[in-house]
Amino acid sequence: MRSIRTVAGVCAAATLLAGCGGGDDGGGGGGGEVVEGGTFTMATTADPGNLDPQASAASGLFQQSHFAYDSLLFSDDQGKVVSGLAEDWSVDGTTVTLTLKDGITCSDGSPFTATDAADNLNYVADPENQSPFLGVFLPVGVQATGDDATRTVTMTLAAPAPFVLEGLVGVPIVCASGLADRTALTSSTLGTGPYELTEAVPSDHYTYTKREGYTWGPDGASTDEKGMPDEIVVQVISNETTAANLLLSGDLNASQILGPDAQRLEEEGLFSYVVTAVLGQAWFNQAAGRPAEDPAVRKALTQGLDLDQLATVLASGRGGPGTSFAASGAAACPGDSVSGALPEFDVDAAAAALDDAGWTEGSGGVRSKDGTPLALTFLYDTGLGSPGSAAAELVAAAWTDLGVDVTTTPQDETALVETIFSGGDWDYAWVPVNVSSPDQLVPFLSGPAVPDGNNFASIDNADYNSGVAEAMTMLGTEGCDTWLEAESALVRDADVIPFANQDVSFFGSGAEFEVIDVLQPTSIRMIG
Repeated sequence: MRSIRTVAGVCAAATLLAGCGGGDDGGGGGGGEVVEGGTFTMATTADPGNLDPQASAASGLFQQSHFAYDSLLFSDDQGKVVSGLAEDWSVDGTTVTLTLKDGITCSDGSPFTATDAADNLNYVADPENQSPFLGVFLPVGVQATGDDATRTVTMTLAAPAPFVLEGLVGVPIVCASGLADRTALTSSTLGTGPYELTEAVPSDHYTYTKREGYTWGPDGASTDEKGMPDEIVVQVISNETTAANLLLSGDLNASQILGPDAQRLEEEGLFSYVVTAVLGQAWFNQAAGRPAEDPAVRKALTQGLDLDQLATVLASGRGGPGTSFAASGAAACPGDSVSGALPEFDVDAAAAALDDAGWTEGSGGVRSKDGTPLALTFLYDTGLGSPGSAAAELVAAAWTDLGVDVTTTPQDETALVETIFSGGDWDYAWVPVNVSSPDQLVPFLSGPAVPDGNNFASIDNADYNSGVAEAMTMLGTEGCDTWLEAESALVRDADVIPFANQDVSFFGSGAEFEVIDVLQPTSIRMIG
């Protein structure tokens, strides 16, 4: 999963949890001559906080981790697995074998070994370490060993995993010194990546400096290519309009733009790279004692919303309705698991359903049941900008008319992720989790609830669970129909509703680049 722009990121649009899969060059702007060196400055909407790359799946950290950390494998813009730290790989039943490239070094000068790679996988695989990547990018029950003499890493799976190679693309790999002292990773970087963190000013900016001699990047990429910047500076800019203005003035080289500012940047002819992402994904907190624990409440509240209208507003007319849970550009299982399972928009039917469930309207117009008011706390990401605020107001107005006491709580991505994964106060949240294969979502949609697992909404859908069990026995895309059917069960029961997709534009000024899951550092070219 690449981002939850909020867990997410979501790739722009939000919580690897994670980023977005492949994309298409928007073709806007660009041109000019490639120039040597320079500083590439990009915007992020929220401070990433703890920089340990294996401790959080928030999209901002996921992006920054890619500057300093490699993964064993990468994927191209068509979703094809290509080399990363590993130059060769194979899957034989429950055994995965990877051979590392020769001559890989860490930012501290030490050699990177097969044992180091195996130690990374075993760290993520240990439930006690509570890495959000376990069960998302790395199957539960994995055991890994490394043979330094042959540069071979062997993974033994507890059961067949249909997209295990695609999952390894999302696991950032830490060097031995970082594994030995995790506290060093909170404010510095210890990886094999093309850049190294050299300055950190939290809530303001982070500076990464290019490493010389880096030759083991995605599909053979290196840092000796003409046009790669000497430095990358990540600036924390929460306001999207500010970021757009800085792009136009040339004071910013790259930013993801979700809202209406995208149109004026397109009109100015700026370079753009477009990816498909889930932008609007609604989750109900089903923890014991929460109103949405009752499926009748979830279904009624969903039926009371004009989701098509919300999608149009949230995406600023630059997208469409949700289609599936793993909808990134190079999605392994394209299809529509959403539209056929959604209840029809009907406010009267929603009101009647709440009546039938025992939530009756009282004084002041607020419904209650057994003396408890129907009160909901609604979280959404401030990174969604003015379109997000406008769409959230539509939700609050619609539910208020239904007799719900709604408290809207906008939070930046880092705070939102902390709230949902710490068991904080929320009932309804927009958390777009962007992944390219459906198995990466399983830990968020089933299994142990937080803090024991990644199931932050406490979902327990029997039909989804049985569908997943069947799909996991099938190889790769052979199980796609089963995956999509399992997702439909979640929509039918209003557990999670992916209601809006968006073509997300990453704009460039004075630079060009590719976005595959995240903006790829080795693809950056400074333009004069």
